[in-house]
Amino acid sequence: MAKQALSLQPSESVVVRAAADIYAAYIIAGRVPEGDEKKWMERSIQEALWIAVTADDAIVSDNETW
Repeated sequence: MAKQALSLQPSESVVVRAAADIYAAYIIAGRVPEGDEKKWMERSIQEALWIAVTADDAIVSDNETW
């Protein structure tokens, strides 16, 4: 297998971590049947992104202005 390079921006890393946690929770809960891993991983990523966007809309950080 060829080695792949991966470089994520900090905000992308946060979403990946949240998606991994969500996906792991689905696996632990027994919701991910064999063969449907891709579907559940994609769902986890979309849910993590939704959480990130919702939080960004609700929170004004130090370098943002109204």
